[in-house]
Amino acid sequence: MGETKQPHLNGAYYGPSIPPPSKTYHRPGRGGGSCCCCNPFSCLMNCLCTCVFQILCTILVVAAVIILILWLIFRPNTLKFHATNATLTEFNLNNNTLQYNLAVNLTIRNPNRRIGVYYDGIEARAFYQGQRFATTQLQPFFQGTKSTDNVRAEFRGQNLVLLGNREQSNYNGDRSSGMYDIDVKLYMRIRLKFGIVRSTRVRPKIDCDLSIPLSSNGTVSSGVYESKRCDFDWR
Repeated sequence: MGETKQPHLNGAYYGPSIPPPSKTYHRPGRGGGSCCCCNPFSCLMNCLCTCVFQILCTILVVAAVIILILWLIFRPNTLKFHATNATLTEFNLNNNTLQYNLAVNLTIRNPNRRIGVYYDGIEARAFYQGQRFATTQLQPFFQGTKSTDNVRAEFRGQNLVLLGNREQSNYNGDRSSGMYDIDVKLYMRIRLKFGIVRSTRVRPKIDCDLSIPLSSNGTVSSGVYESKRCDFDWR
C-alpha cells in the first residue's frame, strides 16, 4: 500500500494514531444502585420497610397530637374517694367463724368539668388480716360533672376465717383496744363520658385501709373513727 502524499506537507502522512480501547473496571459493592440491579427483591424489601416505617411514625405523631389536644380540652382529674364514716357493731371470732356487722359510708367526688362517669358495677369487699370475709354489690349509677355522690356498703353475716398465730395475736390486740383494722376495697367497672362520646369500660380498684371502733347498743367501746381518703388504682 503506497504512501499518501500531500503537497503542503514536507513528509509522508500516515493518518491519526488510533488510541487503545479504554477498559472499564467494576468493583462489587461500589457505585449507587448496584445492589438493586443485582438483587431487585432486596431493593423492593428495603423500599417497603422504609414506607412502613414512615407510615408508623406518621400514625404515632398524629395519635400523640390528638391525645394532647383531648387532654388540653378535657383536663381529666382523678376521682376522689373518702370513707367518711364506718360503724362496726359486731366482730366476734369463735372457732374460726367470724360474725360481723359492718357499714361504711363513702363519698365519691368527680372534679372534672367536662367528664361524666358511668358506674356500671361496684363490688365492695371487706378484708381482715388479709382475708376476705364479706362481699356486697352496690347500686350502679351515673355521676355528672363537678359533683359528689354518697354510697353505702353494708356487710352482715358470718364466714369462715382461718387465722395463723400472728393474725390471731393481732385479733386479740384489736379486741383489747376496741379498734379493728379492716380493709374495704371497691372493684369497679366504669365508663367515662366525654360530651356525647363514651369510653370503653375500665376497671379501677379503690382501697380503704380503715381503723374502726367497735360499738354496742349505740355506745362506742373506745376510740373515734376518723374519715379516711382511699387509694385509687387504675390497674
